[in-house]
Amino acid sequence: MKYLSPYVLLLGFLLLNSCFNNTLSSKDHLVFRYNEHANINTLDPAFSRTLQDTWVCNQLFNGLVQLDEDLNILPSIAKSWVISEDGLTYSFSLRDDVYFHKHELFGKDSTRIVVANDFKYSFNRLRDEKIAAPGNWVLKKVDDFEAINDTLFKIKLKQPFPAFIGLLSMKYCSVIPKEIAEHYGSDFRSHPIGTGPFKFKRWEENIKLVFRKNHSYFEKDSTGAPLPYLEAVSITFLPDKQSEFLQFAQGNTDFLNSLDASYKDELLTADGRLRNTYKETVNMIQGPYLNSEYLGFYLDSKTPEIQSELIRKAINYGFDRKKMMVYLRNDIGNPANGGFIPIGLAGHNKSIGFSYQPEKAKQLVEQFKKESGIKNPEITLTTTSNYLSFCEFIQRELEKTGLIINVDVMPEATLRTARSNGKVDMFRSSWIADYLDAENYLSIFYSKNFAPNGSNYFHFKNAQFDSLYDKAFTVTNIEERKHLYTTMDSIAMQNAIMVPLYYDEVVRFTRKNISGLGINPINLLDLRRVKKK
Repeated sequence: MKYLSPYVLLLGFLLLNSCFNNTLSSKDHLVFRYNEHANINTLDPAFSRTLQDTWVCNQLFNGLVQLDEDLNILPSIAKSWVISEDGLTYSFSLRDDVYFHKHELFGKDSTRIVVANDFKYSFNRLRDEKIAAPGNWVLKKVDDFEAINDTLFKIKLKQPFPAFIGLLSMKYCSVIPKEIAEHYGSDFRSHPIGTGPFKFKRWEENIKLVFRKNHSYFEKDSTGAPLPYLEAVSITFLPDKQSEFLQFAQGNTDFLNSLDASYKDELLTADGRLRNTYKETVNMIQGPYLNSEYLGFYLDSKTPEIQSELIRKAINYGFDRKKMMVYLRNDIGNPANGGFIPIGLAGHNKSIGFSYQPEKAKQLVEQFKKESGIKNPEITLTTTSNYLSFCEFIQRELEKTGLIINVDVMPEATLRTARSNGKVDMFRSSWIADYLDAENYLSIFYSKNFAPNGSNYFHFKNAQFDSLYDKAFTVTNIEERKHLYTTMDSIAMQNAIMVPLYYDEVVRFTRKNISGLGINPINLLDLRRVKKK
């Protein structure tokens, strides 16, 4: 693969930006601009595995259902649905006024209405082994699906799964047209046709991506006005986060997502407020993000310190999470003094985790020394460069307890592989919600999900936990399921199989002339109701 130098990328960005601005100069106030430093891999929703890919696919595609800002399930192309009493059959009634984006392959009308057979094709494609889409797992609990007629689509599950309707809100489950997808094959990634509020215009990979307004979009606002309000979306790909921030600070982009160490102190005070320099030109919005950052232990390790519950609990007690957040994150995020389930999901309980108790941590380390005969207990913590400052903070704090922590830095891909194959004793990681149910978080403690074939990187096995996990699939009452989830989370915490660090927050910065962007706990970018003055 050939990599372009930053200078070539910047030159291309400036030239293409100039050309694009000339074509939209009369409607510049209706163009929403942002930079994506992580680049975009695909415009095919079946392959939208990363956050940045999901963002762009959310502008181009729709599914049966969607989420609002509070993560409630709302109708989308399905105007209503009925779930059978046994929880196995979902019947969706479809709208009859949803059109695919225009394309010459549709014939003389250049478009056509979405029908139930389009969902049948899209779902079959999603789980086609030859396609090998990373999103095929969302249909693993599905037995069959069928188009009863143009406006009735039925899905039958293998077993009840109360969280299933939330899975259908993921971009993997978007509807696409068979004739277009089969015409382009794997090139559908760069020739997308969907039903979304924006339609694809141009993609110069590594330089710029442009969407234009879909004037035939089916959704309206509360006053009956058509969505979206914007005329276009323009995305650039400067790979350096500092350059991304400078573009925003200079007013060349409208939106900046999250907070990076390279500019956090320039933008925010130590207690997480906008500095006076930016108060007149920038808005900041923040809220809970369904992302738990943690340190994990590989319990099948032969290292005595990892096998010891005393040491694992000492690490949990041995550092001040609040202090860590203030100094390293400008107080953005919430210290994880609860369990693994983050704030915002049913089952989260702030009382089941570990608080900062340095004296207790010292006592546990001393107890381990006496019982094991090991005078200088030592553990290697593996991380990536992005989280080195957190691991060094924890390293310094735990030294005070008598525990030696060696910090080893690996590239992200290398660490991911080593973690899956049990090659690292202690590792930093995170878990971002795939769907809106705490089962998503607890699945990584289930014994049948041992890595590398599953996400149980800890190799934790507990009969009581497994029994409760299996039982949760049969419980439809949310309060009863919430109690089960809290109990399971507390079992994991009692065994100290990992160290929750913090529950992340979504932080967004926009120019003052932007409104309607909103925020949500899965950090999904929704531009339908954005206005630019």
